[in-house]
Amino acid sequence: MGTVLDSHFLALTALVTVGYQLVFFIITALLRFDKVTDFAGSTNFVIIAVLVAALKGTWHFRQIVLTVLVIIWGLRLAVFLLMRILQWGEDKRFDEMRSNLGKLAVFWTFQAVWVWTVSLPVTIVNASSRNPSIEARDIIGWIMWAIGLAVEAIADQQKLKFKNSPSNRGKWCNVGLWSYTRHPNYFGEMFLWWGVFVASTPVLSGAEWLVILGPIFLTLLLLFVSGIPLLESSADKRFGRSEEYRTYKKTTSPLIPLPPVVYGALPDWFKVAFLLELPLYNPGPERDPVS
Repeated sequence: MGTVLDSHFLALTALVTVGYQLVFFIITALLRFDKVTDFAGSTNFVIIAVLVAALKGTWHFRQIVLTVLVIIWGLRLAVFLLMRILQWGEDKRFDEMRSNLGKLAVFWTFQAVWVWTVSLPVTIVNASSRNPSIEARDIIGWIMWAIGLAVEAIADQQKLKFKNSPSNRGKWCNVGLWSYTRHPNYFGEMFLWWGVFVASTPVLSGAEWLVILGPIFLTLLLLFVSGIPLLESSADKRFGRSEEYRTYKKTTSPLIPLPPVVYGALPDWFKVAFLLELPLYNPGPERDPVS
């Protein structure tokens, strides 16, 4: 098993990821400084992609493209999130963790697992000696990545601009892409990483197809754990008594972008079955955001 892991650089990337996250965990724990958390996660993806490509040294066109895509995504997100937290001053996710070393350690461990797992498609492609010709799956994956990145980046900027406006203080973001989906940034992130997986498939063989666990893990994480559920709960607590917010939530898709007039007219069972309007996001009586 060790030989298999090393031939794909899986053991090495795991060690690098744990070490990199451990450094930032120590900084956070000792200095109570949590402004580098998202920076540490995003840049770790870049380090893994570049490290494996450099160690393998084959530099096939597909490897170069996927590595560049990860670099662009990782650096954009890292810089955006770092500048945002420096501007806002604190990360509310860590309000209960700053004085609890155990919870903080769990968070950083989970972040290391997230980075390593989601990076699997790029890791395996960059570690491979196979170099089949560029085909439709490559192009489709690259297009998916471009669409996903555009959606994520535009959504981030729209929300930042909205929250920075004094006239919007105490309001939820419902402009631009946020009027078509309650979480356009998460839709973009899922879509781009599924694109990376699609673009990796021409190289995959046998057990290497298990790299699909990368985008699956990301999707499940954002749908059920640390993404949408936390933000939905937070928004419900802040705005749930507002009739306007309740209307926004009922007429705006949780993830997949759709015109409000279309989404609002769909039956509840269809929203739950096909558009991910999960009961988890509407915990009140009759799944209403406000009890």
